Amino acid sequence: MQNILTLISDPRGGILSERMAGAVRDALALAGARVAKADWLDPGVACDIPFDRIAAAAAVNAAKVALRGAPVDLLVVNPENRRKQVLVADMESTIIKNEMLDELADIADLGPGIADITRRAMNGELDFEAALRERVALLKDLPEGLLDRAAARIQPMPGATTLLRTLKSHGVYCALVSGGFDFYTRMIQERFGFDEQQANHLVVTFDKLAGSVREPILGREAKLDALKRIAIARHVELGDCLTVGDGANDLAMLQAAGLGIAFRAKPVVQAQARFSIQHGDLTGLLYAQGYRRDEILGR
Repeated sequence: MQNILTLISDPRGGILSERMAGAVRDALALAGARVAKADWLDPGVACDIPFDRIAAAAAVNAAKVALRGAPVDLLVVNPENRRKQVLVADMESTIIKNEMLDELADIADLGPGIADITRRAMNGELDFEAALRERVALLKDLPEGLLDRAAARIQPMPGATTLLRTLKSHGVYCALVSGGFDFYTRMIQERFGFDEQQANHLVVTFDKLAGSVREPILGREAKLDALKRIAIARHVELGDCLTVGDGANDLAMLQAAGLGIAFRAKPVVQAQARFSIQHGDLTGLLYAQGYRRDEILGR
């Protein structure tokens, strides 16, 4: 069939049932679709429902009604070329739970101002580059050791280790591309096994933060450029690439990739991305590509 509707729930709950899948199948049929039986990728967590004859948006709407508000993510994917050869991932609030500038501000007792600017920038309300300069300027003259103290707070996003281990075991090239700082992307690259990393460089002078970032600042367009560069270097099309992120500066790469997933993203990103995961963890990126439970490492 031409399309697959993938249903994904949080692995920690495993709420997806045969009854729910059956209700979705019935809803698709009532909407005019030709529907195949459910194919369970991971019982209780994820299943595929192949269908055709109706549009993707109509299928998602019918499924939402059938699920009655259950916390299940719905993605319509093409069965051809489903598994991707390249991953380009954002870091903060994606591979890790943290926003590192906010962590630095909290440790330095700078109040909620930086966190508010971060929120507005990630929701597309502020220019990313200007917002980054403004926040970094507030760190001027703070001791360099603050960077290590913030690093101790890093928490991986649920499913991150499993995602990277599984993709790497299948030969996928994995890149970490962040609008944050290379002080942290280098750590995360080593911790999770990314093949490369790209981020902004926080200037340090005489063991103190200079309150500036090395120019040019890497933002939305830099992430898109990185995706294109990596695709060319790996001799693959953009359709062979998977991207994931949560903020407005991720939108360009999410829209350009064959499978660009807005992960627990800001409202403006959810509204514009073609694919979104709000309830599952990062293993949802594997189910979206059709990986089965016995192929997923660490589950």
